[in-house]
Amino acid sequence: MRRLTPLDPAAAPGRSRELLEDIVARRGGAGEMVSAMAHSPALLQGYLDLSRAMRRGKLPRAVSEKVSLALQERIGCGLCLDAHAQGARAAGLSEDDIALARRGASTEARETALIAVALRVLAEPSALTDEDVAGLRGHGWSDRVIAEIPGLVALNLLTGSFNLLAGLRPDS
Repeated sequence: MRRLTPLDPAAAPGRSRELLEDIVARRGGAGEMVSAMAHSPALLQGYLDLSRAMRRGKLPRAVSEKVSLALQERIGCGLCLDAHAQGARAAGLSEDDIALARRGASTEARETALIAVALRVLAEPSALTDEDVAGLRGHGWSDRVIAEIPGLVALNLLTGSFNLLAGLRPDS
């Protein structure tokens, strides 16, 4: 059951109206989550800015989708899981790759290591160690990619928790 109603641009407050109108003009629609985020201009602006920034990251899209699937499996957002499964397919991942990612794994050890650290950033960031970072470097991940992990985690936590709070589900 929806707890927050998605807003049409005309009903959105101030800056949210401008942001939604721009999205609709560029893409033809804003989507249910973005339209519901429009209740808070600050939240909508922050989400859009973080989302744009993370798209400019160095993590390959297929790996980013694997990480997002693992995170959303833990967060429990069905809407996000569906979206990231679609994104994973568009990035060339198989159904087996998607299933593995949802379990926090990959056929490649270096990707599994990255997913594991991302899950720890989500669940227990105070327990991260020098060895965690050294392990990622040992798998060939650059400091730039390592630095981007909390951003990807934050983006997934924001979208997943927002959708759950707003009552947005795949069937809504």
